[in-house]
Amino acid sequence: MSEVVLAVERITELAEDDLNSLCEAADSAIIDGGGFGWVKPPGRRALERYFQGVLLVPERELFVGRIDGVIVGSAQLVRPPRNNEAQAFAASLMHEFVAPYARGHGLARLMIARVEDRARALGYQVLNLDVRETQDVAIGLYESLGFERWGIHPHYARANGQTLRGFFYTKLIQSAARTKIGPAAEKA
Repeated sequence: MSEVVLAVERITELAEDDLNSLCEAADSAIIDGGGFGWVKPPGRRALERYFQGVLLVPERELFVGRIDGVIVGSAQLVRPPRNNEAQAFAASLMHEFVAPYARGHGLARLMIARVEDRARALGYQVLNLDVRETQDVAIGLYESLGFERWGIHPHYARANGQTLRGFFYTKLIQSAARTKIGPAAEKA
């Protein structure tokens, strides 16, 4: 059996085949319980409109993960709006998922690294994210990549009649000396 070819790219437009693959992957992730906010699949047209809409929002960048050329996951880099000068140093990683049938190859790790690299290249100093408490694999991955849990939201989400907690994570993505954030900044 040959090895799979992994790729992550930032995209600005979606060809029909890519949109179909992305929607199929999203449907699978939603059904599996990792649906970036959706509890039940919203239907193909809603997913198509959602992803096409993401491409139109100036503060969002869509990254897709591919296995052997086919989109099987995505993640978004979300920049703060221009009017939020106080938090202009921090971006967010949001809506990261890999379809269940494509897991186990390291694609999620690769997507997160690409989003982090892009945020760093844009000059952001901090990358934030949040996740439901039921996402044990994602939590383990984020923590293994150096994200630090800083808070818990006791009423983060409702799914299947249950209220779930959520965890908030942050990571300095520039050196402490460059960020003027944290202990190095306090000494300066």
